[in-house]
Amino acid sequence: MIYLIIIILGLVIDRLTKIYAVNNLMEKNIDGKLFNLTYLENRGAAFGILQDKRLVFIILTSAIVIYLLYYFVKNIKTSPMILNLSLAMIISGAIGNFYDRLIQGYVVDFIEFAFVKFPVFNVADILVTIGCALMIIYIILHGDK
Repeated sequence: MIYLIIIILGLVIDRLTKIYAVNNLMEKNIDGKLFNLTYLENRGAAFGILQDKRLVFIILTSAIVIYLLYYFVKNIKTSPMILNLSLAMIISGAIGNFYDRLIQGYVVDFIEFAFVKFPVFNVADILVTIGCALMIIYIILHGDK
């Protein structure tokens, strides 16, 4: 049940922050010491690669999310907590960005590091990144099984 809450909460936070970005950052960015809030429409994948390949992303993301959901549901009772948490975060972030691509044709990004040159990102990207980091930790700790 906790993993379903993580998925839903991640989706809600992602949606609300993107709505905020659309309503407040299109006209004026907000600059901070650690982060800037900078509105960007990303029509590609991570770091803006594969621009305007919407159909590819929709098909690929659908296949990945369906597989991850299948694996997650099938193994939730036997998988370690770190793997379940990892999958819940990845699924939530993938669905968040999938929704943008499907409905709008692009992903709304708005978080930018102020102190280093790095692509603009969003909450869904954070969820996927943390989920992948947890999965790497899981693989390192349990890779031989």
